[in-house]
Amino acid sequence: MNYDELEIKQPKQSEDYEQCSDFVTRTIEKIIQEAVDKRKNQIIINTNLKLGLPMENINKIGGPIVEAWAFETFYNISEDNGNKYNLINVEAQQRLHMADVVLQFKKERASETGVTSEVDVKATSEDFQSSGRAPNITSFARIRSAFVQDPDYMFIILSLKYKVYSKRNPKTGLIDGIMEIVSHNAYDLKYLSDSDICFNPSLGTGQIQVRDIHYVKIKKRTTWELCKLLDRKYIDSQKGFDQWLKLAKKNGWVKIDE
Repeated sequence: MNYDELEIKQPKQSEDYEQCSDFVTRTIEKIIQEAVDKRKNQIIINTNLKLGLPMENINKIGGPIVEAWAFETFYNISEDNGNKYNLINVEAQQRLHMADVVLQFKKERASETGVTSEVDVKATSEDFQSSGRAPNITSFARIRSAFVQDPDYMFIILSLKYKVYSKRNPKTGLIDGIMEIVSHNAYDLKYLSDSDICFNPSLGTGQIQVRDIHYVKIKKRTTWELCKLLDRKYIDSQKGFDQWLKLAKKNGWVKIDE
């Protein structure tokens, strides 16, 4: 038995999925750009350290802080019921969830009036060239199953680059650390090019990674085409076909008469 001989469940996305994906990614980028334009892109960190933040290790603590900033940026907009972005709900996710934030937008569609996306925030430091350059995105088995369960599952990667500098606080005389978001991009995982999607077999069922989050090419594809791509990368790794088949049976990706 080989991959091509199996009866694999083929998730079929909605006809307007590409339109919805483009709407969500563009809207997310507009929201972040508005924060930058209005100078709401700074995170001020007050400490009692006379010499300020440890700059040589700032990339180790920067990620969670920038993720919190992104959530608050989205949440503040959603509190305005008539906001121009039609963002109607924002939910932070628990630590082990696949993404960091769930966003719901109001949008007229053929069968419903909204679109939901999960957003994975990836922060990288401008001060460290290799910071977060090839991040882990999510578990192979979890994301593969998510696309089978919901062919319209939308997983957006939000890349935020920040820089850090220090300024003496005139009131306290101490050094304030300032993290400033300087650039951003939003990508639908489904549309990353073949070469940009990597598979790391060393963790659990394997991790999906982005080869270089700062340089990404887009290739439009369907949910089923992405599933086949992820399967091929898994099988071509040291995991192999037999391990893939065990996962496929366990998670219901294939139809097999026992």
